[in-house]
Amino acid sequence: MHTKVAIAQKPPVLLDLKATMERALETLEEAASSGAKLVVFPEAYLPGYPTWIWRLRPGGDMALGNRLHALLRDNAVDIGSGGLDKLRDAAAKHKVVVVMGMNEVDSAYSGSTLFNTVVVIGSDGQILNRHRKLMPTNPERMVWGMGDASGLRVVDTPVGRIGCLICWESYMPLARFALYAQNIDIYIAPTWDSGDTWIASMNHIAREGGCWVLSTATALEGKDVPADIPERDSLFNDDEWINPGDAAIIKPFGGVIAGPHHRDKSILYADIALKDARNARKPLDVAGHYGRPDIFQLEVDRSVKPPVLFKDKPD
Repeated sequence: MHTKVAIAQKPPVLLDLKATMERALETLEEAASSGAKLVVFPEAYLPGYPTWIWRLRPGGDMALGNRLHALLRDNAVDIGSGGLDKLRDAAAKHKVVVVMGMNEVDSAYSGSTLFNTVVVIGSDGQILNRHRKLMPTNPERMVWGMGDASGLRVVDTPVGRIGCLICWESYMPLARFALYAQNIDIYIAPTWDSGDTWIASMNHIAREGGCWVLSTATALEGKDVPADIPERDSLFNDDEWINPGDAAIIKPFGGVIAGPHHRDKSILYADIALKDARNARKPLDVAGHYGRPDIFQLEVDRSVKPPVLFKDKPD
């Protein structure tokens, strides 16, 4: 039995959550109309990856960085306050599993710290998992806080068992193994990376984990950046490709079957068979017969790690 999957590369409306959500809903409807049962969006899609952090001068552009960060925070998703309700309703309406990357703010904690988050929404509209990026990379640490392992889980969905790692988390061997050890069918890697080296890494993971791998960055040109972004013209050139996207769908044990979707702002589709993942692990099951648990052990602390909360002590 085959399942049709879709990876969306339509660019967000950078720093505009409402407009980007509308684009996501339109994309979801288009993919569902084409028969997709799983729709994947890129890293930090809501309301766009903060690509300016790689262009600001360290220390020299602090004021501009602060302005952009304030806009990002104002347009971040607060899940607890219903920030994903429209997307959840759409997933249930179309009976589609959705994987969505976002900038998340959590009003139940500080209400200010942002997280780089990916959620898995089931075909009934329920949030099955929320994973926050464990370690932001380089200048990303000026934007996002560090996540914990509470979302380092593989979850059952109608399209198979899904696990997610964000961008360079895929270069954390223990994080990968934590997903492999949960009988994963589909490994999803929303990212900002692209190009031959990244695709080679995804092929490695498909071979190592014996699983389907779905990966994508955001296909984004300079002309896609809204005109009202502060200092837009000093940061971006209309004629440049900021990111080519390079969505790819890779079969278990390696081999690209769709993509890379290079400089293409559309939806990438493929039909996949879940049994191929289990079958691929016959010669190499790194969390099973090839794992040597008598020698190696991995312990994962999946408890939630909220920020330190202030409590008055009695006199």
